[in-house]
Amino acid sequence: MSKPRLEGKEALITGAASGIGEEAARLFIKHGAAVVVADIQDELAYQVISSINSEKVSYYQCDVKDEKQVAAPVNYAVEKYGSLDILFSNAGIFGPLTSVLDLDMKRFDNTLAVNVRGVAATIKHAGGAMVERTIKGSIICTASVAAWIGGAGPQAYSASKHAVVGLAKAACSELGRYGIRVNCVSPAGLATSMAFKAFGQTQSEVEASSCATANLKGVVLTTVGILG
Repeated sequence: MSKPRLEGKEALITGAASGIGEEAARLFIKHGAAVVVADIQDELAYQVISSINSEKVSYYQCDVKDEKQVAAPVNYAVEKYGSLDILFSNAGIFGPLTSVLDLDMKRFDNTLAVNVRGVAATIKHAGGAMVERTIKGSIICTASVAAWIGGAGPQAYSASKHAVVGLAKAACSELGRYGIRVNCVSPAGLATSMAFKAFGQTQSEVEASSCATANLKGVVLTTVGILG
């Protein structure tokens, strides 16, 4: 029997208390990795940790808007496991669901602070840890179909996800010389708790609206489907 694909690897996942990040944590553990779950949702994060029930998963509170808080779980992962092989920079918010004509600029700035500045900070610190330890690691960022198609998301969210793709491209060209891969995943709309809260809809309603606008018909996109 072949060994699990991620055995011996250490991963940091931001926004891992729910949605895509939570499913990623479960999948990484399943494939043998040790995982640090980073989030601001303490209660949900501890529920995830408890349900996974593994010595290979731990939680570190982190608001990605604060660079010091981003550096802390990176250092924690390195100290706890000896290295950091994988960063999944996944934390993000939808931001204001208004038209550009009614845009709240403070909320726009906050969306960029979480979705762009937060990603940049995680790449900076995780990438630095990998370079320092000559680890040929992998950095994955959650972008969105809204980074490629106009009208697929609200204004601030779409702008932020375009920026995430740009960050990943720039980081890839720089970190590739160290053997570090940088990639994005760009999912279409799916029913996560963040979507429920943002749109005020049930899971079935979010799934129905997402399926109606998706190119691929007859398939309901889920967090398991994206990563599995």
